[in-house]
Amino acid sequence: MVQLPEARDLAPRLATGAFILNAGLTMLRADRETAEGVHSMACVAYPFLTKIPAEQFTRMLACSQVAVGGSLLAPFVPTRLAGLALTGFSGGLVGMYLRTPGMRESGSLRPTQEGTGLAKDVWMLGIGLGFMGAAGRRRRAAASRSRRASFARRRRCWCRG
Repeated sequence: MVQLPEARDLAPRLATGAFILNAGLTMLRADRETAEGVHSMACVAYPFLTKIPAEQFTRMLACSQVAVGGSLLAPFVPTRLAGLALTGFSGGLVGMYLRTPGMRESGSLRPTQEGTGLAKDVWMLGIGLGFMGAAGRRRRAAASRSRRASFARRRRCWCRG
């Protein structure tokens, strides 16, 4: 049986999923110049990416954005799994913000004007981490309710005996 997301998870899943899906669909149509710009910025933070051609990297990034956005929007994808995908994706963006020179004020985490675009992605990391943690708390709460109900049933039986 597929468990639908809880009501409290719907708004952040829809908002974040739509945002990331739109970015991915837009990037799928990126021209060569845009692809090279995205690739060069990513290579500054993650030098191993220089081995991948710019257009191939941009296409892979766009496909991953579509996948992450789609997982958040699809109600049959468990919130914890969607949160894991979102955390991994946004962690890479936050890492890029932290590693790219000129994105932060000297000696601070505060973004420069140029860094605001990447710094704002920290909200996605927070949502992803929240989704991952919330699922575990819900399971523990359900198990606790089940144990209490079972104990109450046994107690009623003992009291009648």
